[in-house]
Amino acid sequence: MEILKIATEWAKSEVFSARFFIFFAILFLIASVGFWQLGKTEMAKAYIIPTLVVGLLILAVGVGIFFTNKSRITSFEEAYQEDPTEFVKSEIIRTEKSMGEYKTIVFKVIPLLIVVAALLIIFVDKPIWRATAITTIAMMIVILFVDSNADTRIQAYHQQLQLVLKQ
Repeated sequence: MEILKIATEWAKSEVFSARFFIFFAILFLIASVGFWQLGKTEMAKAYIIPTLVVGLLILAVGVGIFFTNKSRITSFEEAYQEDPTEFVKSEIIRTEKSMGEYKTIVFKVIPLLIVVAALLIIFVDKPIWRATAITTIAMMIVILFVDSNADTRIQAYHQQLQLVLKQ
């Protein structure tokens, strides 16, 4: 029964983490409106579309994580009541898959995208491309910030699941 509490706490932490994505998305959307309303220079106007797109993307990610884990909280109890051992095994498989995705996407692909965007800033002189590159870097930093914490949480959760399975 303790593992059900741990699983539920993990899912609640993910719901809380999703709120950070939503918060940053709102900031990007506000920035887009700000550039639209107050931007006078060509560079300022170039930020309107990139910040809008990034805001919508991060909002979609945040809302997706929020609702996925919100529903997971109730499904955990049902799955645990059916078969506690199978619940733990399925969670171990799911967490291993998620940790592999974090390792590849968050800690390899995202830093590579940051480097590419930084090079784009250096070598391209068009305001729209620079604004897109800078906004992309900002988005990737937000993702790294939130997902590095999520990765740490899922690793701790995975270790607790393995301990329960050994017992």
